[in-house]
Order: sequence, then C-alpha cells, then structure tokens
Amino acid sequence: MSDPAKHLEGFQTEFRRYRGLAEKTIQTMGHDQVQACAGGGNNSVEVLMQHLGGNLRSRFTDFLTSDGEKDCRHRDREFEDQGLGEAELHALWNSGWDALEATLGALHAEDLALLVTIRGVEFTVAEALTRALAHVAYHVGQIVLLARLQQGEDWQSLSIPRGGSEAYRQNPDAERGRA
Repeated sequence: MSDPAKHLEGFQTEFRRYRGLAEKTIQTMGHDQVQACAGGGNNSVEVLMQHLGGNLRSRFTDFLTSDGEKDCRHRDREFEDQGLGEAELHALWNSGWDALEATLGALHAEDLALLVTIRGVEFTVAEALTRALAHVAYHVGQIVLLARLQQGEDWQSLSIPRGGSEAYRQNPDAERGRA
C-alpha cells in the first residue's frame, strides 16, 4: 500500500472488525460454553480469550520502546484453565484490546517504518502489526468455529450467510458499517 496513512487506517479497521466478530460470537455463548473444551489438548474459548488478552497486552504496552514479549507475561499460563469468572475473563480480554487500541490511536503514518522488537527480533511497525493481525485472525477464527460447533443448527451467521451472496453484492459496504 503506497499511502501510509491509509495503511494505518486499514490496520485499525481490521483489528476493530476482528474484535467485533469475536465479541459478537462470545455474546452468543453462555459462560459454560466459553469454558467448554472440545477434548484433550484443545483450547476453549476461555483459553483463547486469555491468550489473546495476554498477547495483545504484552505486544502493545510500550510498543515502540520495549520488547513485545514482556518479562511479566506468562504465556504458558494463558493456555491453562485459570478458573476465571466471567467478569474477570472479560477484564483480561479487554486489557489486551485496550492496549492495542491505545497504541494504534497514538501511531502516525510515518511510524510504520520504525523498528520494534519482539523476542529480540526487529520488525518494522508495519510488519509487527501485520503479524499481530494474522495472529488475531487465526484465534478469532477458532473462537467462531468453536461457537458454531457448539450451537449447531442454532448458529446464526455473523457474516454473509449461505444463500446471502446476492444480497451482499447489492450492498457490500454493509460489512464495513457504511450501509
């Protein structure tokens, strides 16, 4: 993308879109469903929320000035059932997203070329944001799939439903909230 300001705006839009998709999905679930695990070694939605919250908080706290893998982060614990209540889980989730949104709101287009460090490896800000967006998309997809599997025939599509492609083609801006 040749316009850095549009590139940065694109990151902001896509992160908001994935957060919205995850949160709409989570709202369709009871806390027992959020905690349910699909078998040994698989993650529950709760674990994915813990992990994304921890990852985003670590990566985007002091984003431009410190390594994105903070010493205070305990990544392995993010994948354990911590027995969090619903409010505590959502606070953890929101803390990561809040750190990301604060960082994105403070960045300027020219910052995309700056270097940041993650686990001792340098990346441009644009590369780090691309990596983070891919990571978020991966886990949000898992959250949606877990909810869909649990809800079966009761699942309500959060995007273009089967048989809805023609209606979407008539109003493609609806996906971006510009309908």
